[in-house]
Amino acid sequence: MAASAGAPSYIGFSLSRAHLKQLSLGFSCSITSSASKFVSFPSNFSLRGVVNTKEFKSPRLTLMVKAQGGPGQMDVDLTLSPRVNAVKPSKTLAIIDQATALLKAGVPVIYLAIGEPDFDTPSAIADAGIKAILEGNTRYTPNAGTLELRTAICQKLKEENGISYTPDQIVVSNGAKQSILQAVLAVCSPGDEVIIPAPYWVSYPEMARLADATPVIVPTSISENFLMDHKLLEATLTENSRLLILCSPSNPSGSVYPKKLLEQIAAIVAKHPRLLVLSDETYKHITYAPATHTSFASLPGMWERTLTINGFSKAFAMTGWRLGYIASSKHFVSACAKIQSQLTSGASSIAQEAAFAALSMGYAGGETVATMVKDFRERRDFLVKSFGELEGVKISEPQGAFHIFIDFSCYYGAEVKGFGVIDGSESLCRYLLDLAQVVLVPGVAFGDDTCIRISYAASLATLKEAFGRIKKALVTLRPAAPV
Repeated sequence: MAASAGAPSYIGFSLSRAHLKQLSLGFSCSITSSASKFVSFPSNFSLRGVVNTKEFKSPRLTLMVKAQGGPGQMDVDLTLSPRVNAVKPSKTLAIIDQATALLKAGVPVIYLAIGEPDFDTPSAIADAGIKAILEGNTRYTPNAGTLELRTAICQKLKEENGISYTPDQIVVSNGAKQSILQAVLAVCSPGDEVIIPAPYWVSYPEMARLADATPVIVPTSISENFLMDHKLLEATLTENSRLLILCSPSNPSGSVYPKKLLEQIAAIVAKHPRLLVLSDETYKHITYAPATHTSFASLPGMWERTLTINGFSKAFAMTGWRLGYIASSKHFVSACAKIQSQLTSGASSIAQEAAFAALSMGYAGGETVATMVKDFRERRDFLVKSFGELEGVKISEPQGAFHIFIDFSCYYGAEVKGFGVIDGSESLCRYLLDLAQVVLVPGVAFGDDTCIRISYAASLATLKEAFGRIKKALVTLRPAAPV
């Protein structure tokens, strides 16, 4: 309950004296030997960051707000689950908040942080959604998705990916993100390890933590196109290794795993009976020749080990429709369906009708998707050429998706008057937002602080304007590290 106006508020801590000292709340308090500690705090005090301070080690923090509004009012326990406390907050929120404030102030900010196509949903897909509404197809669907859509997904996977499934081995969810989380929750137990090559999509480690598993990060290098060394993978695996997550084409790097490397990884996976593979193939259709995409489940002996994830958001420009799916053995898929049945139930009936239309557009989305991929490639080529001309900048040419992950670490250490020291990807992104009004995503969010992710899901004209601004802003920063 809210405290009465002007009355002091209180927080109670069920913690030891040492833990209270670790919190460093910014105001003094007296500590007694009672089980719950109530202390006054200023009116502008915020609980944000109290639990997640690096120094704080307690597995459980009990916060009690003592209302002062009159007799009969109850104290409120603000305790959060240790599982939630283990999840790290987004490292990009501060930059996004700053960009939003600039936009509201009328500053012409160029936003290259978003991970969605800038194209409209193809008309054939949109028309199918509209038709579903007009014809009253707005009821609940089966939990795993309509039979019609799951059958179409099976046909797509067989023809385009070379892997065979039946409709009862497919679960359609509200976006590929839900499909991934449900898969991680279904197969991981406390103490299990989830192996994640870096750079990685920001949500993978946090999903592992939500499952009470431990994310184990395997570094890669830009000189090797951000592809995981199979020997390093083998050295990393232990008896606790439960799930290996592969994303190809990769977000954020755009790297595509060649078949030979996947075969080497598969040979290692085969040696570990407990190890499963989650193959995130969300960007499969956005692959630039001569690179080719290989589904991990298509490799000998890997079908039983693989949880294949895909969706409609990226290839078909359907991010707002929220639809993804998992394909795997009935054993694992049934577990995912069980979670979904208690979480959200079936996905939108309207989105499923639209997705069926998407799969009816022809092989790999037909000419419509091919045209989008052609435009993405033209944009990629412009950015690779332009940034490649900047002294000290390192680039791995993306083979897929619509992001480029550029190493700007040569500028780290530079000091800017009125701004401060550029000490990493976050501060460089803030600097570029301040000076160039371009919103980018710091690589530290993806597990590699040397780089910055730039989305080229924007028109070529917009990208040319953004590059010009960035180049001008970087001119004042002399490369501080040897190239």
